[in-house]
Amino acid sequence: MKQSDFLKVVLPFKDKVFRLAKRLLVSTEEAEDATQELFLKLWKNKTKLVEYKNVEAFAMTMTKNYCFDRLKSKQANNITLVHSNYKQKDTLLENKVENQDAVNQVYQLIEKLPEQQKVIIQLRDIEQYDFEEICKMLDMKPTAVRVALSRARKTIRLGLIKRHKYGVS
Repeated sequence: MKQSDFLKVVLPFKDKVFRLAKRLLVSTEEAEDATQELFLKLWKNKTKLVEYKNVEAFAMTMTKNYCFDRLKSKQANNITLVHSNYKQKDTLLENKVENQDAVNQVYQLIEKLPEQQKVIIQLRDIEQYDFEEICKMLDMKPTAVRVALSRARKTIRLGLIKRHKYGVS
């Protein structure tokens, strides 16, 4: 496999790999390192990539496993999460602060989820993978993925409701 062929295969999902790594490792620097490490491993095994039906799913699984290994090694130097996909032009400062606060609340609630639910919420609701792909990546049954996703969403929803009703009787 030539370099140009390799890049055509792996570049389309580079951002997804980074976002998953960032979700798991929190730190941008750690996520960049994980992404770079993944692509280095893929490049070293480029001849075997043709054997996989879905290289993207394989790469996401490798990313997940690498990130878990990094977290277990205690070498991960996690920094606070500073990330927002929400951008709107010409909004009042109040609205920007409220929106940023709401996004931060959701991220904080996601961070408190068990690892499996955290990964599933990232893959399904942020990365927009379908259930079949998530099942393959995590080696889980569809029912288990749906239950974990439902529980994660419910936990986030209840956490937001609790915060919004704080102090209100």
